Amino acid sequence: MTTTGKFAIRLSIYVGIVAYLLCDLFIFNGPLNRRVQASRPDSPESIAKAKANGIVAQVFNHGITRGQLDRAVRERLWLEGKELDDLTMGNLKLVRYAVLGELIDHQLMRLKVSVNTLEFPVSKEEISARYQRMVERFPDVQSMNLSMLSQGIASEMELRERIAARIQQEKYVEARIAELIKVSDEEISGWYEQNKDALASPERIEVRHIFLPAIGQTVEDARAKLEAALAALTAKTKDFATLARETSRDPATKDHGGGLGWLTRDRLPADLTVALFDLPLNQPTILRTKAGHHLVEVIGHKPGETRSLQDSRLEIRAAIEDVKRHQAVNDFRDALRRFEGHRIRIYHDMLGE
Repeated sequence: MTTTGKFAIRLSIYVGIVAYLLCDLFIFNGPLNRRVQASRPDSPESIAKAKANGIVAQVFNHGITRGQLDRAVRERLWLEGKELDDLTMGNLKLVRYAVLGELIDHQLMRLKVSVNTLEFPVSKEEISARYQRMVERFPDVQSMNLSMLSQGIASEMELRERIAARIQQEKYVEARIAELIKVSDEEISGWYEQNKDALASPERIEVRHIFLPAIGQTVEDARAKLEAALAALTAKTKDFATLARETSRDPATKDHGGGLGWLTRDRLPADLTVALFDLPLNQPTILRTKAGHHLVEVIGHKPGETRSLQDSRLEIRAAIEDVKRHQAVNDFRDALRRFEGHRIRIYHDMLGE
């Protein structure tokens, strides 16, 4: 057979194979097409296999298992100082979905950050500072280690790695929203004009007292004791601190000169507020309230003051920036989730009890 004939035969075989494959894939549901379809992440076979492996959601080809979700739920509660037993079944379900959303966001951002690792370095000092704040939540190292193990964190190194990843993601998000959280001078001025009354320093008085409770003695006895103290104070035979120590039944102040410190109207009982704020300075007076009898003296007064824009500027800027940051972070995550929505699958039936 000539070379040309052999080539024609081979070409015919190749064409036949290609034609078969094309027919298998696009015309009839052949074995190859069935295998390809079954391997698709959204195919019934792939979904069934994922569920059999305990996967509750998938981001791209990365599966999030029920075990990972449960650990993340416990870790979130741990960071908040709570336990699973603290939640009702309804609240637990809400927390579970919220945490799953965070895991999905975490995976999406992990993929984004992985291609920009050098752009967002994390220093040892940053990790140590965050780690130290966590340590301070526990009475001792052993308690923290036991809690870490319960969350599936095997060592301090692993915890530091998780902290580093979290900080890096925070930096990634912060860089993406930086322009959205800038605060202009006009915004600060506008906020000040709308809220300057709330920024005002309220009227304050500095008060000291000698207190006798209504329970445990008659009105006459309490009044007589305080009148004797007032007489000694007026005659200057004893000072207020001595009389408080000898007579007062208020354990919080009796050994500290009877001092209540600087008080605003909202920190006092209603039946004491009006009387105290109407008293002149340095004039000890006996007052009766529902709680008992008081020998009180106002020793200082500061009128309410409206804070200036200049004095409030940094505080206002931080407040507006915090609001903007919270909204921008949520918007960024929502946008990322929508953009990659076709890469995310959640198996809701795997989130039951």
